[in-house]
Amino acid sequence: MTAAARSLFGRRARLRWIHLILGGALAMPYVLVGSVVVGPITGVDNLFGSLTLQLAAFAVGLPLAAVSSLFPLTRPLESGVVRSLCGVDADLLAYGPARTKGEKGRTAAWFTLHLGVGGIVAGMSLAVPPFAAALIVLPFVPALRDDGAGLPGVLDHAWALALAPVAGGAMLVALAGCAAGCGALLARWAPALLGPSAEDRVAAAEARAADLAVRNRLARELHDSVGHALSAVTLQASAARRLLDSDPGFVREALAAIEDTTRRTVGELDAVLGVLRDGDAPGTAPAPTLAADLDGLLDRTRAGGLRVSVTVTADPRALPPPVSREAYRIVQEGLSNALRHAGGQVTVTLRVDVRDGHLRITVENPVGEAGEAARSGAAPRPGGGHGLRGVADRARLLGGTAEAGPVGRTWRLHVRLPLARTA
Repeated sequence: MTAAARSLFGRRARLRWIHLILGGALAMPYVLVGSVVVGPITGVDNLFGSLTLQLAAFAVGLPLAAVSSLFPLTRPLESGVVRSLCGVDADLLAYGPARTKGEKGRTAAWFTLHLGVGGIVAGMSLAVPPFAAALIVLPFVPALRDDGAGLPGVLDHAWALALAPVAGGAMLVALAGCAAGCGALLARWAPALLGPSAEDRVAAAEARAADLAVRNRLARELHDSVGHALSAVTLQASAARRLLDSDPGFVREALAAIEDTTRRTVGELDAVLGVLRDGDAPGTAPAPTLAADLDGLLDRTRAGGLRVSVTVTADPRALPPPVSREAYRIVQEGLSNALRHAGGQVTVTLRVDVRDGHLRITVENPVGEAGEAARSGAAPRPGGGHGLRGVADRARLLGGTAEAGPVGRTWRLHVRLPLARTA
């Protein structure tokens, strides 16, 4: 019972009723123009005395409303009103003016439907409540039963007089039900008539996909460059703090390594942030590559306390630039994982070679007590665990593959990047 009352008289139903009444108000100028046409044809000066002639004027005015809906602001204005009063999700409605023939046709259909249904409901809202109120108070106001009151003669009977309040209440409920039903139908049809076309949805989806791709690219770059630098700096600073009194020479080397790491990371960060400005903004530092920056990456990693055994049989200078850039980040992430999980007590093995037209990158480190978290793939810190996903994304974008996981007592990252397709 409560749900039924809410559907007829709740806030949403009232707002939709207002939306229909606004449609009736918008229909009035077109009805007046229609009366100018219908009046001379029928020879009747006052159309308000005949319901049939009023409906005829209404029918003549609606095509004029459809034509006027071609005004560019019609669709955005109607969409705004529907969002506010009909409770339709904003994502289902278009914001801009109608441009194509299909959009203009749907806008004209909606505007005509809004004014047509709204005009009928608005007319009922003006006529029914006074008559229903008269029926409700009829048994208590004898003056309304006079012949001049304009009420039907059947109400002179005692049984009709007793049922008049019930009939009046039923008329009000029926009016509310009619308004609620019409409002619900318009709300249901609004996305189809005022919503974006299939082309608009495809364009919006492509724009969101492009934006997501840029964001993912930035996230990968920031994670790999800044994450690696912070891991290295943390280990270097920790080692320097422990040996501050016993080995000042090592502390000086650690501080120099921290300075070099942070300076280089600032340059990489500037390159990443250049994408946020105007794409690849001129003047920003170039992205690091395997050919130009592998030696520096290994030096900074070793300065962080990690022992690295390197075997490079491929010529990094012969790699296509996209492969060289992504390969650098993959190696960087592999060493960063080893820094975070394996600690400085183990030796990390890095192999870079070319076989079968693929660049193969393998990073391995033993899994002991210090690296047990890496064995399960779990991140030892909150918010971690995105590095391997970034490696897989980089490999997939180049048409390659990435595998990571424990192999016996060894944690192994193996990546294959095709050379011919990228070139």
